[in-house]
Amino acid sequence: MTIKTHKTDYLIVGSGAVGMAFADTILTETDANIIIIDRHHKPGGHWNVAYPFVTLHQPSTFYGVNSRELSKGCKDEVGLNKGLNELATGAEISAYFENVMREQFLPTGRVKYFPMCDYKGNGNFESMLTGQQYHVDVNKKTVDCTYLKTTVPSTHTPNFTVEDGVRFIALNDLPKIVTPPPGYVIVGGGKTGIDAVIFLLENGVNPDDITWIMPRDAWLTDRQNTQPTEEFFTSSIGAQASQMEAIANSTSINDMFSRLEEAGVFLRLDENVWPKMFHAATISKMELAEMRRVKNVVRMGRVKSIGKDKIQLQEGEIATTAQHIHVDCSASAISNLAIKPIFEEGLITPQTVRSYQPVFSAAFIAHVEASYPNDEIRNKLCNVVPLPNADLDWLQLTATNMMNQYIWGRDESLRTWMLNNRLDGFSQLVRSVKEDDIEKLMILKRMKDNAQPAMAKLQGYLASIQKGQTA
Repeated sequence: MTIKTHKTDYLIVGSGAVGMAFADTILTETDANIIIIDRHHKPGGHWNVAYPFVTLHQPSTFYGVNSRELSKGCKDEVGLNKGLNELATGAEISAYFENVMREQFLPTGRVKYFPMCDYKGNGNFESMLTGQQYHVDVNKKTVDCTYLKTTVPSTHTPNFTVEDGVRFIALNDLPKIVTPPPGYVIVGGGKTGIDAVIFLLENGVNPDDITWIMPRDAWLTDRQNTQPTEEFFTSSIGAQASQMEAIANSTSINDMFSRLEEAGVFLRLDENVWPKMFHAATISKMELAEMRRVKNVVRMGRVKSIGKDKIQLQEGEIATTAQHIHVDCSASAISNLAIKPIFEEGLITPQTVRSYQPVFSAAFIAHVEASYPNDEIRNKLCNVVPLPNADLDWLQLTATNMMNQYIWGRDESLRTWMLNNRLDGFSQLVRSVKEDDIEKLMILKRMKDNAQPAMAKLQGYLASIQKGQTA
Protein backbone atom coordinates (compact mmCIF):
# COMPACT_ATOMS: atom_id res chain seq x y z
CA MET A 1 0.00 0.00 0.00
CA THR A 2 1.37 3.40 -1.02
CA ILE A 3 2.09 5.87 1.79
CA LYS A 4 0.09 9.06 1.28
CA THR A 5 2.00 12.26 1.98
CA HIS A 6 0.69 15.58 3.22
CA LYS A 7 2.21 18.92 4.14
CA THR A 8 1.05 21.23 6.92
CA ASP A 9 2.20 23.97 9.27
CA TYR A 10 0.96 22.29 12.46
CA LEU A 11 0.30 18.62 13.06
CA ILE A 12 -1.96 18.28 16.11
CA VAL A 13 -2.06 14.83 17.67
CA GLY A 14 -5.32 14.54 19.58
CA SER A 15 -8.68 16.26 19.01
CA GLY A 16 -9.73 16.43 22.64
CA ALA A 17 -10.52 19.69 24.41
CA VAL A 18 -6.85 20.73 24.50
CA GLY A 19 -6.18 20.00 20.83
CA MET A 20 -9.37 21.75 19.75
CA ALA A 21 -8.69 24.84 21.88
CA PHE A 22 -5.13 25.06 20.51
CA ALA A 23 -6.31 24.68 16.90
CA ASP A 24 -9.04 27.29 17.36
CA THR A 25 -6.56 29.97 18.42
CA ILE A 26 -4.10 29.13 15.64
CA LEU A 27 -6.90 29.35 13.07
CA THR A 28 -8.13 32.65 14.51
CA GLU A 29 -4.79 34.38 14.91
CA THR A 30 -2.73 33.05 11.98
CA ASP A 31 -3.13 31.87 8.40
CA ALA A 32 -1.50 28.51 9.18
CA ASN A 33 -2.70 25.15 7.90
CA ILE A 34 -3.42 22.34 10.36
CA ILE A 35 -3.73 18.56 10.26
CA ILE A 36 -5.52 16.98 13.24
CA ILE A 37 -5.39 13.25 13.88
CA ASP A 38 -7.10 11.23 16.61
CA ARG A 39 -7.85 7.63 17.57
CA HIS A 40 -11.52 8.41 18.25
CA HIS A 41 -14.19 8.56 15.53
CA LYS A 42 -15.07 12.16 16.33
CA PRO A 43 -13.57 15.12 18.22
CA GLY A 44 -13.80 15.43 21.99
CA GLY A 45 -11.13 13.06 23.25
CA HIS A 46 -12.05 11.38 26.53
CA TRP A 47 -15.58 12.82 26.35
CA ASN A 48 -16.28 10.13 23.74
CA VAL A 49 -15.88 7.39 26.36
CA ALA A 50 -16.93 9.23 29.53
CA TYR A 51 -19.62 7.82 31.80
CA PRO A 52 -23.12 8.80 30.65
CA PHE A 53 -24.03 10.98 33.64
CA VAL A 54 -20.80 13.00 33.66
CA THR A 55 -20.93 16.79 33.62
CA LEU A 56 -18.38 19.54 33.85
CA HIS A 57 -17.62 20.32 37.48
CA GLN A 58 -16.97 23.98 36.76
CA PRO A 59 -19.22 26.36 34.77
CA SER A 60 -19.67 25.81 31.04
CA THR A 61 -18.94 29.51 30.49
CA PHE A 62 -15.18 29.04 30.26
CA TYR A 63 -14.91 25.61 28.65
CA GLY A 64 -14.49 24.63 25.01
CA VAL A 65 -12.84 26.79 22.35
CA ASN A 66 -12.57 30.57 22.54
CA SER A 67 -14.47 31.32 19.33
CA ARG A 68 -17.68 29.44 20.20
CA GLU A 69 -19.78 29.65 23.34
CA LEU A 70 -20.64 26.39 25.10
CA SER A 71 -22.83 27.84 27.82
CA LYS A 72 -26.48 28.65 27.19
CA GLY A 73 -26.11 31.58 29.58
CA CYS A 74 -28.41 30.26 32.28
CA LYS A 75 -28.28 29.02 35.84
CA ASP A 76 -29.47 25.64 37.06
CA GLU A 77 -32.88 25.93 38.67
CA VAL A 78 -33.12 22.39 40.02
CA GLY A 79 -30.76 19.78 41.39
CA LEU A 80 -27.63 19.96 43.50
CA ASN A 81 -26.13 22.76 41.40
CA LYS A 82 -29.22 24.95 41.88
CA GLY A 83 -28.53 28.67 41.76
CA LEU A 84 -25.14 28.31 40.06
CA ASN A 85 -24.14 28.60 36.42
CA GLU A 86 -24.97 25.57 34.31
CA LEU A 87 -22.72 22.53 33.95
CA ALA A 88 -22.68 21.03 30.46
CA THR A 89 -23.32 17.29 30.21
CA GLY A 90 -20.93 14.93 28.50
CA ALA A 91 -23.35 14.57 25.59
CA GLU A 92 -23.55 18.34 25.16
CA ILE A 93 -19.78 18.66 25.19
CA SER A 94 -19.31 15.85 22.69
CA ALA A 95 -21.85 17.42 20.30
CA TYR A 96 -20.23 20.84 20.81
CA PHE A 97 -16.78 19.69 19.70
CA GLU A 98 -18.22 17.81 16.74
CA ASN A 99 -20.01 20.97 15.64
CA VAL A 100 -16.87 23.07 16.07
CA MET A 101 -14.99 20.71 13.77
CA ARG A 102 -17.76 20.38 11.16
CA GLU A 103 -19.09 23.95 11.17
CA GLN A 104 -15.96 26.01 11.91
CA PHE A 105 -12.67 24.21 11.37
CA LEU A 106 -13.23 22.20 8.20
CA PRO A 107 -15.04 24.96 6.23
CA THR A 108 -11.93 27.16 6.49
CA GLY A 109 -10.13 24.86 4.05
CA ARG A 110 -7.08 25.11 6.33
CA VAL A 111 -7.86 22.06 8.45
CA LYS A 112 -7.61 18.39 7.50
CA TYR A 113 -9.02 15.95 10.03
CA PHE A 114 -8.14 12.26 10.25
CA PRO A 115 -10.24 10.41 12.85
CA MET A 116 -9.66 6.78 13.81
CA CYS A 117 -5.95 7.04 13.09
CA ASP A 118 -3.01 5.93 15.21
CA TYR A 119 0.00 8.24 15.42
CA LYS A 120 3.30 6.38 15.06
CA GLY A 121 5.68 9.32 15.59
CA ASN A 122 7.92 11.33 13.27
CA GLY A 123 4.96 12.56 11.24
CA ASN A 124 3.66 9.07 10.49
CA PHE A 125 0.17 7.76 11.20
CA GLU A 126 -2.07 4.92 10.11
CA SER A 127 -5.81 4.43 9.66
CA MET A 128 -7.20 2.00 12.21
CA LEU A 129 -9.97 1.07 9.75
CA THR A 130 -8.12 0.56 6.49
CA GLY A 131 -4.44 0.28 7.38
CA GLN A 132 -3.67 3.19 5.06
CA GLN A 133 -0.38 4.79 6.05
CA TYR A 134 0.29 8.51 5.95
CA HIS A 135 3.29 10.77 6.36
CA VAL A 136 3.11 14.49 7.15
CA ASP A 137 5.88 16.97 6.39
CA VAL A 138 5.49 19.57 9.14
CA ASN A 139 6.62 23.10 8.34
CA LYS A 140 6.41 24.45 11.89
CA LYS A 141 5.59 22.15 14.78
CA THR A 142 3.96 18.95 15.92
CA VAL A 143 1.58 19.54 18.84
CA ASP A 144 1.41 16.52 21.15
CA CYS A 145 -1.92 16.74 22.98
CA THR A 146 -1.63 13.16 24.26
CA TYR A 147 1.27 13.78 26.66
CA LEU A 148 -0.80 14.02 29.85
CA LYS A 149 -2.39 10.62 29.11
CA THR A 150 -5.94 11.22 30.23
CA THR A 151 -7.56 8.06 31.58
CA VAL A 152 -11.25 7.30 32.08
CA PRO A 153 -13.12 4.64 34.07
CA SER A 154 -14.34 2.73 31.00
CA THR A 155 -10.82 1.97 29.79
CA HIS A 156 -9.12 1.68 33.19
CA THR A 157 -7.46 -1.52 34.39
CA PRO A 158 -7.49 -1.61 38.21
CA ASN A 159 -4.25 -2.28 40.06
CA PHE A 160 -5.90 -4.84 42.34
CA THR A 161 -7.31 -8.32 41.78
CA VAL A 162 -10.98 -9.22 41.50
CA GLU A 163 -12.11 -12.78 42.12
CA ASP A 164 -14.19 -14.48 39.44
CA GLY A 165 -17.89 -14.24 40.18
CA VAL A 166 -17.70 -10.85 41.89
CA ARG A 167 -19.97 -8.15 40.44
CA PHE A 168 -17.38 -5.53 39.46
CA ILE A 169 -18.25 -2.77 37.00
CA ALA A 170 -16.88 0.42 35.52
CA LEU A 171 -18.63 3.65 36.46
CA ASN A 172 -20.09 3.76 32.93
CA ASP A 173 -22.25 0.72 33.69
CA LEU A 174 -24.08 2.12 36.75
CA PRO A 175 -27.08 3.29 34.67
CA LYS A 176 -27.40 -0.22 33.19
CA ILE A 177 -28.36 -1.87 36.48
CA VAL A 178 -31.81 -3.51 36.29
CA THR A 179 -31.90 -5.56 39.51
CA PRO A 180 -31.27 -3.99 42.93
CA PRO A 181 -28.21 -5.48 44.66
CA PRO A 182 -27.87 -5.85 48.43
CA GLY A 183 -25.48 -2.91 48.39
CA TYR A 184 -22.98 -0.83 46.47
CA VAL A 185 -19.24 -0.54 47.08
CA ILE A 186 -17.60 2.56 45.58
CA VAL A 187 -13.84 2.12 45.15
CA GLY A 188 -12.10 5.52 45.05
CA GLY A 189 -12.28 8.88 46.78
CA GLY A 190 -11.69 11.20 43.82
CA LYS A 191 -14.10 13.04 41.52
CA THR A 192 -15.39 9.86 39.87
CA GLY A 193 -16.08 8.37 43.30
CA ILE A 194 -17.97 11.53 44.22
CA ASP A 195 -19.98 11.34 40.99
CA ALA A 196 -20.84 7.69 41.62
CA VAL A 197 -22.10 8.41 45.14
CA ILE A 198 -24.11 11.46 44.01
CA PHE A 199 -25.63 9.44 41.14
CA LEU A 200 -26.79 6.70 43.50
CA LEU A 201 -28.20 9.11 46.06
CA GLU A 202 -30.01 11.23 43.46
CA ASN A 203 -31.63 8.06 42.16
CA GLY A 204 -32.99 7.06 45.54
CA VAL A 205 -30.41 4.59 46.84
CA ASN A 206 -30.40 4.43 50.64
CA PRO A 207 -27.10 5.93 51.87
CA ASP A 208 -26.81 3.03 54.31
CA ASP A 209 -26.57 0.68 51.31
CA ILE A 210 -23.43 2.46 50.08
CA THR A 211 -19.92 1.56 51.21
CA TRP A 212 -17.38 4.16 50.12
CA ILE A 213 -13.76 3.03 50.08
CA MET A 214 -11.69 6.20 50.40
CA PRO A 215 -7.92 5.64 50.50
CA ARG A 216 -7.34 9.38 50.99
CA ASP A 217 -9.70 12.21 51.87
CA ALA A 218 -9.42 15.25 49.64
CA TRP A 219 -9.52 18.99 49.97
CA LEU A 220 -12.40 20.09 47.75
CA THR A 221 -13.17 23.37 45.98
CA ASP A 222 -16.48 25.16 46.49
CA ARG A 223 -18.10 25.60 43.07
CA GLN A 224 -19.69 28.88 44.13
CA ASN A 225 -16.19 30.37 44.12
CA THR A 226 -15.69 29.49 40.43
CA GLN A 227 -18.63 31.46 39.02
CA PRO A 228 -17.46 33.98 36.37
CA THR A 229 -20.55 36.19 36.33
CA GLU A 230 -20.94 39.57 38.05
CA GLU A 231 -23.52 38.49 40.61
CA PHE A 232 -20.94 36.09 42.07
CA PHE A 233 -18.10 38.64 42.25
CA THR A 234 -18.01 38.51 46.06
CA SER A 235 -17.77 34.72 45.99
CA SER A 236 -15.33 34.26 43.11
CA ILE A 237 -12.96 37.20 43.39
CA GLY A 238 -13.63 37.34 47.13
CA ALA A 239 -12.41 33.75 47.44
CA GLN A 240 -9.21 34.69 45.62
CA ALA A 241 -8.68 37.58 48.04
CA SER A 242 -9.43 35.31 51.00
CA GLN A 243 -6.96 32.78 49.66
CA MET A 244 -4.20 35.38 49.56
CA GLU A 245 -5.02 36.50 53.09
CA ALA A 246 -5.10 32.95 54.44
CA ILE A 247 -1.68 32.17 52.99
CA ALA A 248 -0.14 35.49 54.02
CA ASN A 249 -1.39 35.29 57.61
CA SER A 250 -0.69 31.60 58.19
CA THR A 251 1.97 30.41 60.63
CA SER A 252 2.47 26.89 59.23
CA ILE A 253 1.34 24.72 56.35
CA ASN A 254 -1.37 23.08 58.44
CA ASP A 255 -2.47 26.46 59.73
CA MET A 256 -2.68 27.67 56.13
CA PHE A 257 -5.02 24.83 55.15
CA SER A 258 -7.14 25.48 58.24
CA ARG A 259 -7.40 29.16 57.34
CA LEU A 260 -8.29 28.29 53.74
CA GLU A 261 -11.08 26.06 55.00
CA GLU A 262 -12.31 28.68 57.45
CA ALA A 263 -12.36 31.25 54.64
CA GLY A 264 -14.50 28.95 52.48
CA VAL A 265 -11.81 28.34 49.86
CA PHE A 266 -11.64 24.62 50.71
CA LEU A 267 -14.23 22.09 51.79
CA ARG A 268 -13.83 18.54 53.09
CA LEU A 269 -16.09 15.56 53.55
CA ASP A 270 -15.42 14.90 57.23
CA GLU A 271 -14.35 17.70 59.56
CA ASN A 272 -12.61 15.12 61.76
CA VAL A 273 -10.38 13.72 58.99
CA TRP A 274 -7.43 15.75 57.71
CA PRO A 275 -7.26 15.45 53.90
CA LYS A 276 -4.06 14.23 52.25
CA MET A 277 -5.20 14.53 48.63
CA PHE A 278 -5.88 17.44 46.30
CA HIS A 279 -7.14 16.80 42.77
CA ALA A 280 -8.99 20.13 42.39
CA ALA A 281 -12.39 18.40 42.52
CA THR A 282 -15.10 21.06 42.56
CA ILE A 283 -18.46 20.52 44.26
CA SER A 284 -21.44 22.51 45.49
CA LYS A 285 -22.35 22.73 49.15
CA MET A 286 -25.57 20.82 48.38
CA GLU A 287 -23.52 17.99 46.87
CA LEU A 288 -21.34 17.96 49.97
CA ALA A 289 -24.41 17.65 52.18
CA GLU A 290 -25.57 14.67 50.13
CA MET A 291 -22.16 12.99 50.32
CA ARG A 292 -22.17 13.33 54.10
CA ARG A 293 -25.30 11.14 54.25
CA VAL A 294 -23.05 8.17 53.47
CA LYS A 295 -21.76 7.04 56.86
CA ASN A 296 -19.97 3.84 55.86
CA VAL A 297 -16.75 5.43 54.63
CA VAL A 298 -13.81 3.02 54.77
CA ARG A 299 -10.41 4.58 55.38
CA MET A 300 -8.00 1.62 55.35
CA GLY A 301 -5.83 2.54 52.39
CA ARG A 302 -6.04 1.23 48.84
CA VAL A 303 -7.78 -1.95 47.76
CA LYS A 304 -5.50 -4.96 47.31
CA SER A 305 -8.12 -7.51 46.28
CA ILE A 306 -11.88 -7.99 46.08
CA GLY A 307 -13.19 -11.44 46.86
CA LYS A 308 -16.65 -12.98 47.13
CA ASP A 309 -16.84 -12.41 50.88
CA LYS A 310 -14.23 -9.81 51.75
CA ILE A 311 -12.24 -6.88 50.42
CA GLN A 312 -8.58 -6.80 51.39
CA LEU A 313 -7.14 -3.32 51.90
CA GLN A 314 -3.70 -2.05 52.81
CA GLU A 315 -4.67 -1.61 56.45
CA GLY A 316 -7.29 -4.29 57.02
CA GLU A 317 -10.31 -5.95 55.44
CA ILE A 318 -14.08 -5.48 55.23
CA ALA A 319 -16.91 -7.87 54.47
CA THR A 320 -18.73 -7.94 51.14
CA THR A 321 -20.73 -10.40 49.05
CA ALA A 322 -20.51 -11.55 45.47
CA GLN A 323 -23.94 -9.98 44.91
CA HIS A 324 -22.83 -6.48 45.95
CA ILE A 325 -22.04 -4.22 43.01
CA HIS A 326 -18.46 -2.99 43.24
CA VAL A 327 -17.88 0.17 41.18
CA ASP A 328 -14.38 0.99 39.98
CA CYS A 329 -13.67 4.69 40.52
CA SER A 330 -9.93 4.26 41.05
CA ALA A 331 -8.72 5.64 37.71
CA SER A 332 -6.62 8.81 37.82
CA ALA A 333 -7.83 11.47 35.39
CA ILE A 334 -4.22 12.26 34.42
CA SER A 335 -1.68 9.45 34.54
CA ASN A 336 1.39 11.44 33.50
CA LEU A 337 2.36 14.19 35.96
CA ALA A 338 5.93 14.69 34.69
CA ILE A 339 6.70 18.22 33.53
CA LYS A 340 8.63 19.01 30.36
CA PRO A 341 9.23 22.23 28.40
CA ILE A 342 6.16 23.23 26.44
CA PHE A 343 8.13 24.64 23.50
CA GLU A 344 10.97 22.68 21.91
CA GLU A 345 12.48 22.53 18.45
CA GLY A 346 9.69 21.34 16.18
CA LEU A 347 7.46 20.30 19.10
CA ILE A 348 4.80 21.82 21.37
CA THR A 349 3.64 19.82 24.39
CA PRO A 350 0.57 21.55 25.88
CA GLN A 351 0.32 21.43 29.67
CA THR A 352 -1.48 23.63 32.18
CA VAL A 353 -0.16 27.18 32.53
CA ARG A 354 -3.07 28.24 34.71
CA SER A 355 -4.35 26.07 37.53
CA TYR A 356 -7.53 24.07 36.85
CA GLN A 357 -7.92 25.44 33.30
CA PRO A 358 -6.53 23.10 30.60
CA VAL A 359 -8.48 24.61 27.71
CA PHE A 360 -7.53 28.19 28.57
CA SER A 361 -3.96 26.95 28.88
CA ALA A 362 -4.07 25.41 25.41
CA ALA A 363 -5.48 28.58 23.86
CA PHE A 364 -2.88 30.68 25.69
CA ILE A 365 -0.03 28.45 24.49
CA ALA A 366 -1.29 28.75 20.90
CA HIS A 367 -1.44 32.54 21.23
CA VAL A 368 2.11 32.66 22.58
CA GLU A 369 3.26 30.42 19.72
CA ALA A 370 1.65 32.78 17.21
CA SER A 371 2.76 36.05 18.81
CA TYR A 372 6.28 35.66 20.20
CA PRO A 373 9.49 35.19 18.21
CA ASN A 374 11.29 32.20 19.75
CA ASP A 375 10.91 29.25 22.08
CA GLU A 376 13.05 30.75 24.84
CA ILE A 377 10.69 33.69 25.23
CA ARG A 378 7.64 31.45 24.85
CA ASN A 379 8.77 29.10 27.61
CA LYS A 380 9.38 32.03 29.96
CA LEU A 381 5.75 33.04 29.46
CA CYS A 382 4.49 29.48 29.82
CA ASN A 383 5.78 28.05 33.08
CA VAL A 384 4.02 24.73 33.62
CA VAL A 385 1.61 24.75 36.56
CA PRO A 386 2.05 21.22 37.96
CA LEU A 387 -1.01 19.00 38.19
CA PRO A 388 -1.72 18.15 41.82
CA ASN A 389 -2.03 14.79 43.54
CA ALA A 390 -1.21 15.15 47.24
CA ASP A 391 -2.35 18.02 49.46
CA LEU A 392 1.10 19.63 49.55
CA ASP A 393 1.15 19.81 45.73
CA TRP A 394 -1.29 22.70 46.09
CA LEU A 395 1.54 24.93 47.30
CA GLN A 396 3.68 24.57 44.17
CA LEU A 397 0.62 24.76 41.95
CA THR A 398 -0.45 28.03 43.57
CA ALA A 399 3.02 29.56 43.60
CA THR A 400 3.61 28.84 39.90
CA ASN A 401 0.14 30.06 38.98
CA MET A 402 0.74 33.33 40.85
CA MET A 403 4.10 33.78 39.14
CA ASN A 404 2.55 33.28 35.71
CA GLN A 405 -0.18 35.79 36.48
CA TYR A 406 2.46 38.30 37.58
CA ILE A 407 4.51 37.81 34.40
CA TRP A 408 1.47 38.09 32.15
CA GLY A 409 0.25 41.18 33.97
CA ARG A 410 3.40 43.03 32.97
CA ASP A 411 2.77 42.39 29.26
CA GLU A 412 0.15 44.80 27.92
CA SER A 413 -0.64 42.71 24.84
CA LEU A 414 -1.22 39.61 26.97
CA ARG A 415 -3.48 41.56 29.32
CA THR A 416 -5.55 42.70 26.33
CA TRP A 417 -5.68 39.19 24.89
CA MET A 418 -6.90 37.68 28.17
CA LEU A 419 -9.51 40.39 28.58
CA ASN A 420 -10.98 39.44 25.20
CA ASN A 421 -10.71 35.67 25.63
CA ARG A 422 -13.88 34.06 26.96
CA LEU A 423 -11.93 31.08 28.36
CA ASP A 424 -10.12 33.39 30.79
CA GLY A 425 -13.08 33.49 33.10
CA PHE A 426 -12.21 36.31 35.48
CA SER A 427 -10.33 39.14 33.71
CA GLN A 428 -13.55 40.71 32.44
CA LEU A 429 -15.09 40.32 35.88
CA VAL A 430 -12.25 42.28 37.48
CA ARG A 431 -12.18 44.88 34.70
CA SER A 432 -15.93 45.50 35.11
CA VAL A 433 -15.54 46.98 38.60
CA LYS A 434 -16.65 50.62 38.65
CA GLU A 435 -14.78 53.39 40.45
CA ASP A 436 -17.63 53.97 42.90
CA ASP A 437 -18.14 50.30 43.85
CA ILE A 438 -16.39 50.43 47.20
CA GLU A 439 -17.15 46.84 48.23
CA LYS A 440 -15.61 45.32 45.10
CA LEU A 441 -12.67 47.71 45.17
CA MET A 442 -11.93 46.63 48.74
CA ILE A 443 -11.91 42.98 47.65
CA LEU A 444 -9.41 43.80 44.90
CA LYS A 445 -7.30 45.74 47.39
CA ARG A 446 -7.24 42.78 49.78
CA MET A 447 -6.04 40.57 46.95
CA LYS A 448 -3.36 43.02 45.84
CA ASP A 449 -2.10 43.81 49.36
CA ASN A 450 -1.69 40.16 50.26
CA ALA A 451 -0.25 38.85 46.98
CA GLN A 452 3.44 39.45 47.69
CA PRO A 453 3.28 38.31 51.35
CA ALA A 454 1.41 35.19 50.21
CA MET A 455 4.05 34.40 47.59
CA ALA A 456 6.82 34.86 50.14
CA LYS A 457 5.03 32.56 52.58
CA LEU A 458 4.51 29.89 49.89
CA GLN A 459 8.16 29.99 48.91
CA GLY A 460 9.13 29.56 52.55
CA TYR A 461 6.82 26.57 52.95
CA LEU A 462 8.13 24.99 49.74
CA ALA A 463 11.69 25.38 51.04
CA SER A 464 10.68 23.68 54.30
CA ILE A 465 9.11 20.79 52.36
CA GLN A 466 12.38 20.29 50.48
CA LYS A 467 14.12 20.04 53.85
CA GLY A 468 11.56 17.53 55.08
CA GLN A 469 9.74 19.91 57.42
CA THR A 470 6.03 19.95 56.58
CA ALA A 471 4.20 20.80 59.82
